[in-house]
Amino acid sequence: MRPTWVYILLCADGRYYTGTYRGEDIETRVDEHNLGVYPKAYTRKRRPVKLVWAGQFQWAIDAIEAERSIKGWSRAKKEALIRGDYEALPGLSKRGPAKDRR
Repeated sequence: MRPTWVYILLCADGRYYTGTYRGEDIETRVDEHNLGVYPKAYTRKRRPVKLVWAGQFQWAIDAIEAERSIKGWSRAKKEALIRGDYEALPGLSKRGPAKDRR
């Protein structure tokens, strides 16, 4: 079974792109973005792109769920993930940390 990746790219225009890829080597997918393999891709006009974060998942359904979540995150929350600042993530939620919602 091939792993499924969720990844975040930093585009040349400073925007982030979040996607999924099913394969052994995430760099293969990054290369496809930089080569413009898919003409209608979001990143095609925003090249070059740089891989800033990637997470590997055993199950594709888990990766797809993670991708959808990350796409809805604020820039600050994505940057906390990229930095590996996992403690900051709950406080950067749109609804705030769970303790503040009581």
